[in-house]
Amino acid sequence: MDDLENPNEPVVQRLRQIIHWAVRVLSVLMTMVILWGVADVVWVLYTKLTSPPLFMLTNSDILATFGAFMAVLIAIEIFVNIVIYLREDVIHVKIVLATALMAIARKVIILDFDKISPEYIWATAGVTLATSIGYVLVVFSEKKVNSSTHNAQ
Repeated sequence: MDDLENPNEPVVQRLRQIIHWAVRVLSVLMTMVILWGVADVVWVLYTKLTSPPLFMLTNSDILATFGAFMAVLIAIEIFVNIVIYLREDVIHVKIVLATALMAIARKVIILDFDKISPEYIWATAGVTLATSIGYVLVVFSEKKVNSSTHNAQ
């Protein structure tokens, strides 16, 4: 057996520790991004609501605000992915696909249909459909695995 295939190999253990610390740094950075994102949402809302006409938002202001909110929620989902990876040392496809769906939803919400081509809309629809199908397949496979292990007990 190759030394790097052996999980008890000191080099492999050291490399895993380095990666674990790198993921911790990423989690701290993602927390900072989330806080900056929240501050940005607050600042944008404040500036939009305090500029004439007071306490009025246009449709584009509302869509931009929705986009900013969704960006923060996506950052939170990425943070959750990082935390789960730290705990279990595994990437959960279901959570990654859910994050991707949220990112696609954000893109769809803020689309300006007057400024984009039909090809872009079709491509976005294709990515949305493919990601949704992937998510459904993962959910069904998890349910199948859980029901088969439950029935085996």
